[in-house]
Amino acid sequence: MRTGRGRGQHWVVFDYGEVICGRTEAIPALASALGVGVAEFEPHYWSLRDRYDRGATDLEYWGAVGEALGVPVDESISDTLTRIDIEGWSRLEPASVELVSALAEAGAALALLSNAPASFARYAEKQDWARNFRVRLFSGDVGVAKPDAKIFELLLARLDAQAGECLFFDDRQSNVDGARAAGLRAHRWSGVDAARSVL
Repeated sequence: MRTGRGRGQHWVVFDYGEVICGRTEAIPALASALGVGVAEFEPHYWSLRDRYDRGATDLEYWGAVGEALGVPVDESISDTLTRIDIEGWSRLEPASVELVSALAEAGAALALLSNAPASFARYAEKQDWARNFRVRLFSGDVGVAKPDAKIFELLLARLDAQAGECLFFDDRQSNVDGARAAGLRAHRWSGVDAARSVL
């Protein structure tokens, strides 16, 4: 794998959620913080998430969740929910981190492309694991999200790469399909062993 920068560079691009980290386990704590049950809370957490991933502020997102539940959310409550939510998405998958670290140590050019709010992006970029990625692109920072073609265009511009020079892993088939439509060599993430065989 060539490791120089610019055109001709071959990149390996990873999603974050449920690839580098496990699925959040914070739903019960978030529901409790709002004084509602998990069954009542969780559908709104997910259904309103896309707007959050596309640049809505913490207060806008949690306020919308609260409104759907009939629970007022002020800035203090929003800050608490954001902290719990970030913690929920911070449980790393050791095997994934090991793979990424090994690739980085071998000189591979790695990038991260994640649908995540800006608040999580600010947390993530300070973490040790993030240093393995030469480029990190979070949807909340750019106002577009996977599987939209625009975010893959932004990624390629950041990488100064052609689509065919990028190998992309994501756990969602819709995002894999979007990446393939943009010309990337994309594979659905099904674990480290499968990724190693592709690599």
